[in-house]
Amino acid sequence: MSDSRIATVRPIAEQEAKGKVAAIFNDIKATKKLDTVPNFWRVLATNPDHLELVWTKLKTLMHPEALGRQVKLEPTVREIIALAVSATNGCAYCINSHTAALRKLGMSAETLGEVLAIVGLFNTTNKLADGYQVVPDVLPPVD
Repeated sequence: MSDSRIATVRPIAEQEAKGKVAAIFNDIKATKKLDTVPNFWRVLATNPDHLELVWTKLKTLMHPEALGRQVKLEPTVREIIALAVSATNGCAYCINSHTAALRKLGMSAETLGEVLAIVGLFNTTNKLADGYQVVPDVLPPVD
């Protein structure tokens, strides 16, 4: 049995978008330099207020330069963090999205493998420290 659904709700097609949704779709494409709106945003568009909330937050944190804000973390670093969290949480959609973004930023397959090896290593060491209930003894300075 083949199921062509891409979500639990019918995504809003770009050509059907009106008002706030159409404006956000255009902003997503311009900010991310995309030809089409990704499925994630089309699904969120079923609730325009939620689409606006999530897009505003993501744009603020992941694309500060688009808002004229000073960049503190380079785009590659932001995408590596997003990929690490996505891999840890097991989100296939986000893993693919952030891997694509990193490749678009010039990351090689070998470097991507190094990133994922570090993610895997620290998922392991975190679980070991939690399992053994190791008391922290290397602490950051308090300013």
